[in-house]
Amino acid sequence: MPEVPSVFVDVALRPHEYARGWKSCSRGPVVGTFPMHFPAEIIHAAGALPVVIQDSAEPISVGHGSFYPFFCGYTRSVVDQASKGQFDFLDAIMFGDHCVQLLSAADVVRVRNPQLHVGFHQLIPALRDNWSFENAERTLRRCIEDIETQLSTTVHEEAVAASVRLFNENRRLIRELYDLRRTGAATVSGRDLQAVVKSSMVMDKAEHTELLRPYVAAVRHEAAGRPRGIPVFVSGHMCHAPKPELLDLIEDCGAVIVDDDLYTGYRAVSLDVDERGDPVKALVHWYIARNDAVPCPTRLDPKIDWDGWLLDHTRVAGARGLIVLLVKFCEPHYFYYPRIKTTFEEAGVPHLLLETEHDMSVLGNLRTRVEAFVEMLKRKEFAA
Repeated sequence: MPEVPSVFVDVALRPHEYARGWKSCSRGPVVGTFPMHFPAEIIHAAGALPVVIQDSAEPISVGHGSFYPFFCGYTRSVVDQASKGQFDFLDAIMFGDHCVQLLSAADVVRVRNPQLHVGFHQLIPALRDNWSFENAERTLRRCIEDIETQLSTTVHEEAVAASVRLFNENRRLIRELYDLRRTGAATVSGRDLQAVVKSSMVMDKAEHTELLRPYVAAVRHEAAGRPRGIPVFVSGHMCHAPKPELLDLIEDCGAVIVDDDLYTGYRAVSLDVDERGDPVKALVHWYIARNDAVPCPTRLDPKIDWDGWLLDHTRVAGARGLIVLLVKFCEPHYFYYPRIKTTFEEAGVPHLLLETEHDMSVLGNLRTRVEAFVEMLKRKEFAA
């Protein structure tokens, strides 16, 4: 299969370097955002580069003195980066989701970087209340006003509409890679697909899309079918990317990742924004409807069950089992996992829980567990 563009791999590994280079060349502002549902189109429409703040591969050191050790690795990494002065290229950071750990991280970022504007605009997590749309629209328009003030610019409706169209094209191209992989028409490794999605969260969207078009066309043209192995669905990692070495490990053990709901995966590209009418209202509809596309345990939505969605999509993808990647200390995922466990056990679909941490330097124990899981799936398939 065609190799993933090297720039995608490089940006996924070194996102700060790309953002600094972009700012130096374009002389434009760079605005950081946090996972998982922030509509970055409004930042792009302001002429700035929206960058999703990524987990750093560096060991957490300076940040230990500022943050609880029992908070998730992502928020501890964010605090560590802020404490080391690694956000010096940002003109602002925007928060849109509420998590106790993320909110605490925002406070530390403010203290460590007093010159950096940190805007917290909580989009309502209750999605089915009568006031959900009105509340979310009011918050989003205040966020736009905040961006205009901080960047000394005006965000025009036409610019938001243009950004929506560009972001939609990028999402559709990445979804095509997912469709090709899901149907078995092409082979795209977990590492490569992560590089594609993660780089899209950092790069200039027009530049990323320009490079993405020929890559997707090449994958489509040279589709060689799914490699031999046991197909599995990978779920979890709500805010940041699992270590690519972990994805490699799963595939090295004889599994083939055929689908996922990772944030640095299908969750990020699952739904387009309606390109008709008021683009701000369309972004609000997108924010609320995202939970129909891929349910999130941080949303309050009585009509959607993540566990049932996972079971259905595991079957649709032809996966023989589910591998759950649960970030240590991720409270929303901890609360929801028992429902996933019960649903899959009652349906007779095997699943494996792997708890991950920021420091994943030792993968030996996980390899043994994944090997045993894949072997069990092989025997189950043979017995059938």
